[in-house]
Amino acid sequence: MKYFHVDVFTDQLFSGNPAGVCLLDEWPADELLQSIAFENNLSETAFLVKLEEHYHLRWFTPLIEVDLCGHATVASASVLFEFVETEATELSFETLSGILTVTRGDDDLLWLDLPARPAASAPLFQSLTSAFNTSILEVHRSADFLVVLESEDAVKNLTPDFDELKKLREEAAITDDLFGVIVTAPGSNCDFVSRFFAPNAGIDEDPVTGRAHAVLIPYWSKRLGKTSMTARQLSERGGQLWCIDDGNRVKLGGKTKLYLTGNLHI
Repeated sequence: MKYFHVDVFTDQLFSGNPAGVCLLDEWPADELLQSIAFENNLSETAFLVKLEEHYHLRWFTPLIEVDLCGHATVASASVLFEFVETEATELSFETLSGILTVTRGDDDLLWLDLPARPAASAPLFQSLTSAFNTSILEVHRSADFLVVLESEDAVKNLTPDFDELKKLREEAAITDDLFGVIVTAPGSNCDFVSRFFAPNAGIDEDPVTGRAHAVLIPYWSKRLGKTSMTARQLSERGGQLWCIDDGNRVKLGGKTKLYLTGNLHI
């Protein structure tokens, strides 16, 4: 099984969000896919099978399959552009979130097109207050929760209590573990910053999160009154994204750095 390890939303190794990419001829049992993702121990491992017009793409965390993952989609496209579809300028993927596309842009940017996920106002749950132990200005809810803080430093300095954060599932009556908590604030050298936590999905903190920006971009576009923005995710690895609000779609621009190519002996 051909395997690639790509750092995404960065132009430097050992930063951004690492994703595994597996190129398959056909689908094996789901149990094997989950075992591979668990063994890789990355936020997500992407699995692809070529169809007639596009690729079938699935994403797995170490614990579960997820319905949307931005960085592993960009990683998949970067591998295909470099090693398989070398003449292509756009690739499309059939996923649990519909057809997603990645387009080659200028300056080595890859542009991911995603469905927007605008968030509606939500209560300030006790589990959020306990987990973050800081002043929370707003809470919104889409597929993920959006927590708004006052400043970039407040986001950067968070030390979440993940046991408390896991309690949000029961308190908010969530029926599965396919959710995370986005924390955001205005940026000092960009339009906005964020961090992303998903302990119920086996990811305490995700380094740079494409799906979170499907929620962040509509929020900040409305708040700032602009459709083109830049963003940074303030995890330890860090990452940079270019963002466009396109109505019911959002576009994320990012760079990638290939770390590893090899074969999985399954």
